[in-house]
Amino acid sequence: MVLNASATQITAQTGLLTERRYLALFLPDWPTDYLKRREPGLAGPLVLYERIKGGLRLAAVDQEAAKGKLMTGQNLADARAMLPNLTVREIDRPLLETAFADFADWHSNASPLVSVLTDRAAFGDLVLDITGVAHLFGGELDMLRLLLTRLRTLGYAVAGAVASTVGAAWAASHFARSQVVLGADTAAVLDTLPVAALRLDDEQVAGLSQMGLKRIGQLHARNRKALQARFGISLLTRLDQAYGRIEERLPSRIPVAERYAERRFADPIGLMDDVLMTARDLAITLSIQLETEGLGAQAFHLFLYRVDHKVMTLSVNSGRATRDPQHIARLFSNRSERLEGEYDPGFGVDMIRLAATSVDQLDALQLGAFETHDGTADLDRLYDRMSSRLGAFSVLRTKFVNTHIPEQAVRFEPAIARTTDDPLALPDRDLPRPLRLLPTPEAITVFAEVPYGPPTAMTWRRISYKFVKASGPERLGVEWWRSPERLQLAPPEPDQSSSKPADALTSEPEPDAPRPLPYMEGEQSRDYYIAEDDAGHRFWLFRQGLYGYAPRPDWFLQGFFS
Repeated sequence: MVLNASATQITAQTGLLTERRYLALFLPDWPTDYLKRREPGLAGPLVLYERIKGGLRLAAVDQEAAKGKLMTGQNLADARAMLPNLTVREIDRPLLETAFADFADWHSNASPLVSVLTDRAAFGDLVLDITGVAHLFGGELDMLRLLLTRLRTLGYAVAGAVASTVGAAWAASHFARSQVVLGADTAAVLDTLPVAALRLDDEQVAGLSQMGLKRIGQLHARNRKALQARFGISLLTRLDQAYGRIEERLPSRIPVAERYAERRFADPIGLMDDVLMTARDLAITLSIQLETEGLGAQAFHLFLYRVDHKVMTLSVNSGRATRDPQHIARLFSNRSERLEGEYDPGFGVDMIRLAATSVDQLDALQLGAFETHDGTADLDRLYDRMSSRLGAFSVLRTKFVNTHIPEQAVRFEPAIARTTDDPLALPDRDLPRPLRLLPTPEAITVFAEVPYGPPTAMTWRRISYKFVKASGPERLGVEWWRSPERLQLAPPEPDQSSSKPADALTSEPEPDAPRPLPYMEGEQSRDYYIAEDDAGHRFWLFRQGLYGYAPRPDWFLQGFFS
């Protein structure tokens, strides 16, 4: 099955979709339901508490505790007195938020665009953009029924709704029964709901209730400027978003891939060999779609949807755009070798999706007798396979940098993420350069007959070397244009013939003010020498700093010729 998540393209081609559709799911007891599923041994009424201003207050209660008239915000001691058999746990909000985020990712098997709504709480609400997707499940009503049924089977209390706006779907899922709201019925459904259905904060809801505005429909008769002056622009924004007058965009949990292929299984699979075999089949299907559109991709993502509402992701990258299914399948095969036992299918995988991102134009190639093979394409495929097996930062290439400083003239970058080479950065073949460079220049002690003469001996790593001949120097000046400091020049001397008093000359600093030093290039300049010792070893060493400019010129060893 090949899907395209771009509803705009579907609308342009068929003309059937004129509005977006959203499915909202509300899990009111997510904290307690999640812990019960995580710890099957929990029995009796369950409550979660947190410390608020030195006291222990209930933060979440399950349905059994709610039937015992317990509620959030209640004192923990009072709750224990009301229900002696109460099971108590301290709430772990970071754990619940992370678990709910993974739970939301699992719902991308129903729609590629899934978002967690955090307007009222950090967990418990998620919205799916089901535009152009519902027909795969038999319609919006069947899709809603399927999602609600499978969550209730897993032990979660859930309500849901489908509507034309995010606000309407959220409102119906919280304050109305689970239903599908048609676009023409959006206003009629919203008008009967309480103002809290607009995702307002508690102060705004309390203020509206004091004014007698308890239903959303009552807000239309009020002056908008007066409402904005009292309750802020957020009230009007939520109102317009719910009715579709302002578009509300959803931040997707998983980057939406417009081109992907997926396969669902009647019986879950678990073996990695079965996963790779399915990935190979999906790569062929996806390659046909990319070839039809004249495109290729550089990034491919394999999503494994487990039956226990978890998602595993395998991603591979290519150095250049490709749509070769054999190459894509081999990348995932090499990537699976790096898992080292981390692969855990749980109770099985019931759906696999292969998505392509970083899509670019890739024209078809004419293969025949006149084709020339220079090996570049084969080498790129080799880099891709090695990177997928060893990691992107384990396969590097050298890249020349436009600089005169030898230890900075080359840097490493991933072979599959190469950047354009700078022609000006290529080394000069006429300049003598050693075969080996030290990672960083190492300090040495040098003996010379005269200050500017070639070295006659050196001591490096406590070993003395006596030179029989040397050549040089080759001077490399400091790259002043890369320095973050501005060029400072000495101030001009005051004109003694001027009729103005000395204190009126703007170029003359105060007596106690420090005079800026002139720019002296010789402090960082280097003089390079090629020296050969009596054993035939040739060294590349330099003196940093010129006599008369640097307080004490230092000598360093840079590399070896042989």
